[in-house]
Amino acid sequence: MGKLIKKPLYIGGETVWKEPTLDVVYPYKRQKVGEVPLATPEDIKRAIDLAVEGQREIASLSAYERSKILYRAYELLKERAEEFAKIITLEVGKTIREARTEVIRAQQTLLLSAEEAKRIYGETIPYDAVPNGINKVGFYIRVPVGIVAAITPFNFPLNLTMHKVAPALAAGNAVVVKPSERTPLSAAMLAEILYEAGIPKKALSVVYGYAEVGKALTTDERVRVVSFTGSRKVGDIIARQVGIKKLVLELGSNSALIVDKDADLKKAAKKAVQGGFALAGQVCISVQRVFAHGEIFDQFVNLVVEEVKKLKVGDPMDETTDVGPMISPQDVERIKTWIEEAVKDGAKVVYGGKPLSETVFEPTVMTHVPRRSRVCAEEAFAPIIFVNPYKTTEEALDWVNDSDYGLQIGVYTNNLKTAWEFIQKAQVGGVIINDIPTFRADNMPYGGVKYSGIGREGPKFAILEDYTEIKAVAIDLTP
Repeated sequence: MGKLIKKPLYIGGETVWKEPTLDVVYPYKRQKVGEVPLATPEDIKRAIDLAVEGQREIASLSAYERSKILYRAYELLKERAEEFAKIITLEVGKTIREARTEVIRAQQTLLLSAEEAKRIYGETIPYDAVPNGINKVGFYIRVPVGIVAAITPFNFPLNLTMHKVAPALAAGNAVVVKPSERTPLSAAMLAEILYEAGIPKKALSVVYGYAEVGKALTTDERVRVVSFTGSRKVGDIIARQVGIKKLVLELGSNSALIVDKDADLKKAAKKAVQGGFALAGQVCISVQRVFAHGEIFDQFVNLVVEEVKKLKVGDPMDETTDVGPMISPQDVERIKTWIEEAVKDGAKVVYGGKPLSETVFEPTVMTHVPRRSRVCAEEAFAPIIFVNPYKTTEEALDWVNDSDYGLQIGVYTNNLKTAWEFIQKAQVGGVIINDIPTFRADNMPYGGVKYSGIGREGPKFAILEDYTEIKAVAIDLTP
């Protein structure tokens, strides 16, 4: 695999190398490809100490200056795009084509953030609309919150980190990033291009580690925002321990796709397979639960299986591979167990259903999955979808809403009334009509309800809701 990739801790721009280290393992071959130092709580304190100074430095820059720095970082990322893509594939195991797409999206997230740095507006307040406001005028402005703790997952180690870091910097905050211990390399590389672009070095740190490091970061009283993307279990722990802070949580889903009887079935089947098996199903808005109208159920299942058979499974570095490995052997064993449990409860495997290697799981299609089986009720995060029949829109909505999660759904229908029913009644953060729930544009307000999380990402919305605070101003003009 070539030379071992080593990245240091970046603590306020200072490079730190120390023992012990964390290994970065290429999921497809289970081979070590890199290593990074394991941070300590003392390292976290040092990073936050410097962030206090760095936040003052970045906040003192004009909006134009912050925007210009982020534009420069955008250009640098474009120049190094293929290098980033290869590192992402080595870390995550996603196909090289998927990795290139992630880099392109990260460029857009960075560009959007550079643009939004110039659009942080306040507005006037009509104080004289209330009796005690007579002879007063005023307005509010938006100011940086301070220090942001950004904790990111393994599956999109560049773009999901970008969604936290770039808007926070655009708004004048300092950021301390803790990437997934499995995928630290691309976050380190992102810091390198931001430093090169001119971000005040004390305003950005990248540290690596496990729960102890995360807790030291999120519980420090000087941190004012904790933004976490990851599992519901860890999100719940963070929510209970952080104290009085702004909290942004994106905790996944078991996303549903509804296929009505009047839908374009070939298109819906093709897109369902794309959304279900991209990144081996390890996407928080991956297609997992599919509900097809009873009148077209058999036809749709057959179309889905035809599409799955076309997928090429194997080495993610191969340009023609469609589905690569899962992140770990433990996850392969987990989904194998879940499928076996569902089959015992009456579900049917119509395609796949078994491991192909230590980390590669065969793309799997199931039908008639019971409501309470883990394949249905929990987030699979694996290359598996199931298709169940439904009779009425009300029944499909009941399936959709009978979930602890509510991130996004997709609805294929040509009936405006049916579409509007799902828009109004689905308990989710996003409804995608005539496309899959896996659709995400990086400028949209992205996030969920229920146990899918709190808050919204997308540079504009993150800046307004999470990374700035309102400061009100009132001026007395009484003669």
